[in-house]
Parts: sequence; structure tokens; C-alpha cells
Amino acid sequence: MRVLIVDDSIFVREYMRKLLGRMGISCMEASNGSAALQVLAEENTFDLLLLDVNMPVMNGLECVKAIRNSKLQPEMKVMMVTTEADSALISRALDHGADEFLMKPFTPESLREKMMLLGFAA
Repeated sequence: MRVLIVDDSIFVREYMRKLLGRMGISCMEASNGSAALQVLAEENTFDLLLLDVNMPVMNGLECVKAIRNSKLQPEMKVMMVTTEADSALISRALDHGADEFLMKPFTPESLREKMMLLGFAA
């Protein structure tokens, strides 16, 4: 399994990479949505995208919309990761093609549970 972690915080990316690494999952990272699109165009083997909502350059909503409109990796699941619990934001993200939401701060167990909801054994 391969995961692309997209967050403007290097600390969050490192935390997620370590959690996933303990599960035996291979990860790559990007610091914003635009960088994520570039990685996705070059590396076409991701199973899951962990995507922050609030980022500079290109935010998570713009990124998930661009991914789904471009048909980049159509089988890849997208989990939005955010501190915002706004139902309108969640609705927009789902409309743009997100598959699941994970609220920050999160525990290893909550990440594992969300991954299982998406069909990944953890």
C-alpha cells in the first residue's frame, strides 16, 4: 500500500509518516495541493491520499476537485484531514470527490479506523 501525505506542516507530515510506517505502509509527501498534483502525475501507484484542507498555494478542496476532474488515479481514496468541523466544508469536500474525513488532532487508532472504513486493512 502507498500513501501520499499532503500537509503544509512538516510536523504533521512526519507524524503521519511515522504512524503509517509502523503499519508497514510506504509514504511520500507533498507540502501543498499543487505539489501533490505533480507527484500524482509522476507516480501513479497511490492507494490513499491524506489531504489537509488549509494550505497555501493550493488548498485541499481545490486539490481534490482537480484530481477528480483530471481522472488522476481514479481508484485512489482521498481522506481530508482538518481541524475544521464545519458541515458545509465537509459537504463541499465530499461533493468534490473526497471519500472520508479525519479531524485533527487524531490518534493512531482514529486514523486506523478511518482507513478501515475505506477498505484498507490496518
